[in-house]
Amino acid sequence: MLARDRIILVRHGESTYNAEARLQGQADPPLTDLGRQEATALAHALDGVAPDRVIASDLIRAQETAALLGHPEAPTDRRLREIDVGEWQGRPISDFPSGSEPSWRGGPLTPPGGETWAQLVERVGVVVDELLAAGGRWLVVAHGGVVRAAVVHLTGVDSRRLAGPANCSATVVARHRLLAYAWTPQLSVS
Repeated sequence: MLARDRIILVRHGESTYNAEARLQGQADPPLTDLGRQEATALAHALDGVAPDRVIASDLIRAQETAALLGHPEAPTDRRLREIDVGEWQGRPISDFPSGSEPSWRGGPLTPPGGETWAQLVERVGVVVDELLAAGGRWLVVAHGGVVRAAVVHLTGVDSRRLAGPANCSATVVARHRLLAYAWTPQLSVS
């Protein structure tokens, strides 16, 4: 692997569920106006990624973000979806106490019909390994859980010690290395 082999992981911009503080999982809400502004601001920092080196989750908030980053034709991969929160999808995040250990935070509490943290890390890890094996620089537009799962897969860090990345932030990883985590550009809000 060459030093330039890396993956730039971007969490989607703010969605309507983010704005409402609702648990999304694999629900498919669109971006808010702020989410579109966030993606436009980040686009300038990501110039130069070849279109054939961009891949996105198949959920609309990731596809919209990819388009605003300059990649409206980015292929999608459903393995890059957010963790499945099963029956908890759409519930207010305030329903879950801060001390709880739900799967989307890397803990053992899995919602009915949902996915475990280990299942998410395995699913995302396969994609990450494929991209690193292909070599070069990749841009992946996905979700906060996917970003955290990729970092856990590559570095072995304890997922419960890794805060969720901000909306429309960039995280850069290489084989067994975290090069940058949750970087966001300065957003000038009018």
